[in-house]
Amino acid sequence: MKDLYLMRHGQTLFNVLQKIQGWCDSPLTEDGIKQAKAAKELLKDIDFDHYYSSTSERSCDTLELITDKPYIRLKGLKERYFSVFEGESEALNPPLDQYDSFFPLVGGETDKDVEDRMVSTLTDIMNKEDHQCVLAVSHAGACVSFLGKWSDAQKVMNQYGGFPNCSILHFKYDNNIFYLEEVLIPTI
Repeated sequence: MKDLYLMRHGQTLFNVLQKIQGWCDSPLTEDGIKQAKAAKELLKDIDFDHYYSSTSERSCDTLELITDKPYIRLKGLKERYFSVFEGESEALNPPLDQYDSFFPLVGGETDKDVEDRMVSTLTDIMNKEDHQCVLAVSHAGACVSFLGKWSDAQKVMNQYGGFPNCSILHFKYDNNIFYLEEVLIPTI
């Protein structure tokens, strides 16, 4: 079996300001930098053979704090697209269970759109012959959408108190199926 470590980026300015990020971006905060360094410590004994990141700056910056090795940026690892609500206050968000009936009306993505994109991207990555142990940095919503394909995401989130910045989902991978192995949450 192969190993995939799927990680959320570090805390950003928009996280602190409670702004909807999606495909727009904001820089890591000092705590975000500390979280990435704590994640590096958690992952220090793992021999990764490949690294991937969302094309968002916050994900690339997080990964660059973890490794100085080359990595590949992929649009398939981006966060959910929230259309005209990107950069706006999170107070404008509908209840979570209404995202799929709300955001597509203004051109945003559904959870299924994100899940399909993440599953396709990560399956392609893990099906590469020389990819035995991979670290990929993405986003909270995208990671949870991916998790929901393979596990009861709500149960996992409840067990760990959500999916804080720099949390890591460790999956085993075999024959196009991902099996959640553990959740790693760095502390600062």
